[in-house]
Amino acid sequence: FAAEPLKSDRELVLEAVRQNGRALCFAAQPLTADRELVLEAVRKTGNALCFAAEPLKSDHELVLEAVRQNGRALCFAAQPLTADRELVLEAVRKTGNALCFAAEPLKADREVVLEAV
Repeated sequence: FAAEPLKSDRELVLEAVRQNGRALCFAAQPLTADRELVLEAVRKTGNALCFAAEPLKSDHELVLEAVRQNGRALCFAAQPLTADRELVLEAVRKTGNALCFAAEPLKADREVVLEAV
């Protein structure tokens, strides 16, 4: 709800996402591509990944942090990462029903499914 110039203030937005990762939704578009800022947001609120710029949704480390906080954040990951066994295992360990966002081959992986239940 801040004025437009403040939505581009990196320090202000960084402090906001440290309090609540979902504050990323109010950031000016260029800041949603700021890796450090988005990493802070997903560490606080995994689902803040949905507000990240598309290229960051392909960033393995960033998505891993998001699913460690909330397994369902897997639904916002770039499609190739939904087939990444390490990421999917981490997501379903945190939130079993994150399995529904995994690539089809991983839904047939016995170990992945066991982790989800």
